[in-house]
Amino acid sequence: MNKLLSLDQIEVKQINGVSAQKQSELHAFGVFTVKDLLEYYPFRYEDYRPKSLSEVKHGEKATLIAKVIGIPVLQRYGGKSRISCKMVAEPWMFTATWFNQPYVREQLTAGREIVLSGKWDQKRSQITVSNYEFPDRGEGKTGTLQPVYSVGGKITQTWLRKVINQGMQQYGELIPEILPQVILRKYDFMPRKKAIATIHQPEDTREGQQGRRRMVYEELFLFQLKVQAFRVLNQGRMDGVRHTVDNATVRQFVRSLPFELTDAQKHVELEILQDMRSASCMNRLLQGDVGSGKTVLAAIALYASVKSGFQGALMVPTEILAEQHMRSLTRMFEPFGITVGLLTGSVSGRKRKDLLASLQMGMLDIVVGTHALIQEDVFFRELGLVVTDEQHRFGVNQRSILRRKGYNPDVLTMTATPIPRTLAITVFGDMDVSTLSERPKGRVPITTYWVKHDLMERVLKLVNREVDQGRQAYLICPLIEESEKLDVQNAIDLHVQMSQAFPDYRVGLLHGRMTPAEKDEVMRAFYSNEIQLLVSTTVVEVGVDVPNATLMIIMDADRFGLSQLHQLRGRVGRGQHASYCVLVADPKSEIGRERMTAMTDTDDGFEVSRRDLELRGPGDFFGTKQSGLPEFRLADMTADFEVLEQARDDAAMLLKDTTFWTSADYAPLRSYLQAEQIFQGEIID
Repeated sequence: MNKLLSLDQIEVKQINGVSAQKQSELHAFGVFTVKDLLEYYPFRYEDYRPKSLSEVKHGEKATLIAKVIGIPVLQRYGGKSRISCKMVAEPWMFTATWFNQPYVREQLTAGREIVLSGKWDQKRSQITVSNYEFPDRGEGKTGTLQPVYSVGGKITQTWLRKVINQGMQQYGELIPEILPQVILRKYDFMPRKKAIATIHQPEDTREGQQGRRRMVYEELFLFQLKVQAFRVLNQGRMDGVRHTVDNATVRQFVRSLPFELTDAQKHVELEILQDMRSASCMNRLLQGDVGSGKTVLAAIALYASVKSGFQGALMVPTEILAEQHMRSLTRMFEPFGITVGLLTGSVSGRKRKDLLASLQMGMLDIVVGTHALIQEDVFFRELGLVVTDEQHRFGVNQRSILRRKGYNPDVLTMTATPIPRTLAITVFGDMDVSTLSERPKGRVPITTYWVKHDLMERVLKLVNREVDQGRQAYLICPLIEESEKLDVQNAIDLHVQMSQAFPDYRVGLLHGRMTPAEKDEVMRAFYSNEIQLLVSTTVVEVGVDVPNATLMIIMDADRFGLSQLHQLRGRVGRGQHASYCVLVADPKSEIGRERMTAMTDTDDGFEVSRRDLELRGPGDFFGTKQSGLPEFRLADMTADFEVLEQARDDAAMLLKDTTFWTSADYAPLRSYLQAEQIFQGEIID
């Protein structure tokens, strides 16, 4: 039996000291097996290595070896207590203070040596004690780095440290080595068992760093191996859809467009068409800034698929976006006799039945839709291309279900949340990555301002100026209605306020609780300028394209992530007129202030995304659970990017090695891969 699976099959209650009650409490932290427990890593360490007071800065936590020289003074107030006692840590004299531990007074005898840990107040020459030990008792934290875990409920740090230590003693020998010897030697990694033990109980900082370095590499290496294994398998298969459209036919469609493609669009067009003409399945990620022209490239790909005798599907996250894409594709394809249908949750009854029948019989060329496309009763006659817009909004399984409605169709996924190309290539290693970094000609730059709430009157003057000139404005709120917990602007109240402030204009309201028909009516009125001011939640974040809108006002902007703010900003600047984005916020945190500064510093989506990655971390940025990326226990894709690149290169090297499946050096890794069913199609979709 594979040793890794053995650990994975041993319930945590088998560890001495874990009762049925404690096991239940551990389950709340995602700890079910011994493997889960041993890989439940600390997020920081308490440093109990003694320092001299000359090394300690004001406000720092430190451990000191001291001697009691004064008489402890106990003060009681309101059911609470405080003990103060003079100490000396040569040559410094200071006061040690304990709160709500009156029993300590009896132990503080003159001349007795004590080890104190706590926060140092240099101004008062005082340490507020959080932990203490008496060396004459032989107590054991002094001189160590103690792990600090994420705990709660009845699970305490002390208990968890003890149980993890017990788990290592009972089952440490079952921890398997996964990495091949060639990798261990290349980076001088410590063995896996020692690395895990070291992370939980490092002798010193250097050893702890070495243990973490090894396990971070392992996480990233296994991830890259999965991703690249899928890529190798996919490229090796020649049973995909081969699109046969010729260049002259594609050029005919491109010449019909009311604008000229940018150089970046032309380059990506060639990449996509080359993939589509191959017998291997296209699996390409198209990333580009807001308004960079991704949709027209999707249209070219869909056109090529239909002209090759196949059907195409475009899946988007919202009904508003689906309706907009349907209208724009119909307008582009109508002269060429290509039919486009719309399938969303709102399409029902006879209309839905007719559409599904047309799709199954091949009478409908292209279908645009939401999650409704992946329902069981949706069938295609011959699906050749699947396009997914805003791919991070869909789960891995949702995307793969749509793909399985054809026989190995080509796949193009698009995102307006761009990341640096090097990171994209590494993270989305199973995909080819195309990047649109050039803006279409004529795109108007958007001027962004950050103002505090007390300048709202000036903001309203800007609204008045733009609308008087025949333009339109968005006002975005984080909430639909008033909340007792959050003191932020809500759409319903703001709609009332704007209606009163601008009685001569029509003010619309849009939010997620409205029916699709109601949303469509509001957006139709806004698009046709029957509504001049649109108060909305982030339902307008994607898909709404109103060229006459020139002003985007975002209330309590610090409540939004940077990428979301940039997406909202991209709703304006789509016409020929100067456009503005105003962020109204009084951020309380440093991160909130940094977000506002980043937005006013640049309107480059790639730079915004880079700053967002730095501020939020990759888990939140990518929306880990929705993107198919693993939730690493230790690794951080930005902080550990160099390791990620090394792991990618090493994984590629091993996959090309013809001795991979036969060498004894690779046996442990091979066992892991087989146990995880990697190389058998059951990997990241």
